[in-house]
Amino acid sequence: MKKIIFLLYFLFLLAFTFFSYFFIDSNLIYLKNLYTGFAFSNRLVVVLIYSFAALIFFCFYLIFLEFFKKKIFTRKDFKIILILTIVGLVFSYPAILSYDIFNYIATSKIAFFYHENPYILMPIQFTNDPLLLFTHAANKTALYAPFWILLTGLPYLIGFGNFVLTLLSFKILNVIFYLLTILLIYRISKNFYNTAIFAFNPLVIIETIVSNHNDIVMMFFALLAVLLAQKNKYLTAYLFLLLSIFIKFSTIFLIPVLVYMLYSKIKQNSLSMEKIYLMLTFSMGIIFLLSPLREEMYPWYAVWFLTFACLLRNKLVLVITSTLSLGLLFRYLPYMYLGTYDFPTPLLRIIFTAIPVAIGLIYYWYKFKRA
Repeated sequence: MKKIIFLLYFLFLLAFTFFSYFFIDSNLIYLKNLYTGFAFSNRLVVVLIYSFAALIFFCFYLIFLEFFKKKIFTRKDFKIILILTIVGLVFSYPAILSYDIFNYIATSKIAFFYHENPYILMPIQFTNDPLLLFTHAANKTALYAPFWILLTGLPYLIGFGNFVLTLLSFKILNVIFYLLTILLIYRISKNFYNTAIFAFNPLVIIETIVSNHNDIVMMFFALLAVLLAQKNKYLTAYLFLLLSIFIKFSTIFLIPVLVYMLYSKIKQNSLSMEKIYLMLTFSMGIIFLLSPLREEMYPWYAVWFLTFACLLRNKLVLVITSTLSLGLLFRYLPYMYLGTYDFPTPLLRIIFTAIPVAIGLIYYWYKFKRA
């Protein structure tokens, strides 16, 4: 039975990777031979395929969690699923849902090819650069903190000026931090069930391995800081938290939690890690919910609180985070169908995000509370 599940899962991932190439931009000259325009001329079909794929992804996720919970799956099975996930999706087209990876490359090119300051100059100012043909938000200076710019130098230089190789190098960088984050979660939780809650969450997988968002890198250093603080290595912990903040500033809100950890250790000589994980989840969850005040509630921001939420032993938290993850993947549907961010897209995004959560809460009440 395991072999059949693994085979079906891998075939599904390969199908999703194939589907991702329907979204290639007509201006992406490096992959022009793969351009079909299908996603932009068959929007309803694409929405239906994507919706079905998201649901199938979550069905596999729930099966995996159930099998890990009942200890039907072992350490070996965890590794197999992890390998299948990476191999099945690492070659997917990253701009199926977001164009951020092109901005990463463009910003890195300013720093390491043109040897200019990406916080002063914008990609659009390099008028003859071919990246401008398909890079969105090229009229902005670097959006991320200096440590991220430094990290992107490695995949950019490994690309040796070849766009496809550079693209793959950026994806591999994310895969490495995805694996490192999973390793930390296992080190903290000491079980594969909690680790699987994060590792095989479809939103985490899609936003990290497919869309290649750098939030996984930021959260690795934040989680490492928490682990070090737990081991009373507070100076090193604050250093790694600083590195996390110097990727994206969101984790600055974790500073009070780490300060509280030190205070509790000194004053009480004891520390409830379950309470700490709840505080960490709550801190990043609040920042996630407040993100529309700055710009937009982007689905990949959920990685911020999912990194800590998986450590909690709470059924309600699991129901909320799982259904919210599905809702956030459905959040892409209105734009995918309408092709515009104007009304009614914003309203539909809220509705599509909220519906799975509402259904999940009803399910939780009926199964656990009502009983």
